[in-house]
Amino acid sequence: MGEMRELLRMAAERGARYVEGVRERRVSPGAEALAGLARFREKLPEGPTEARCVVEMLDDVGSPATVASTGGRYFGFVIGGTLPAAMAANWLASAWDQNVALRVMSPVAAELEDVVLGWICDALRLPAECDGGFVTCATAANFCGLAAARTSLLAREGWDVESDGMFGAPPIEVIVARSITRPCKRR
Repeated sequence: MGEMRELLRMAAERGARYVEGVRERRVSPGAEALAGLARFREKLPEGPTEARCVVEMLDDVGSPATVASTGGRYFGFVIGGTLPAAMAANWLASAWDQNVALRVMSPVAAELEDVVLGWICDALRLPAECDGGFVTCATAANFCGLAAARTSLLAREGWDVESDGMFGAPPIEVIVARSITRPCKRR
């Protein structure tokens, strides 16, 4: 038990040091840090590696090669910032190691999801009977939104896509944005 506590303490200290220093470093990793990633490329070990050594290598090699998205100067993709409460909750959730697919698999996760969905409905001033779900990323959220819209639009036309499938369904209009690019000038 003492070895596990020491490993978690070491990871917490290294994680805290990373977060505390992230505002002082450049946003994108430098060439030296990127070149250092080659240290990860090694043959499959014949036996186990000490957990301490794994965490040390992840931090020593991996941390410098991260994009400093939590530092306040990152304006790239939509990435949530690391707040101390969120990081600590993430560590606790990792320790719980729950599968949140069904309420019976993780009552606490299901309850917390219900609470947060209620908060979202309140914040958006939606009716109390509204419901929702969490997905893994923005792409999955967009996909789910399109599927829900398709189901709703076809239902208005008297078509049950879940029971009847898409073949023979009434046509629906879909409007998508198209990226406009200019051809390169050839010299």
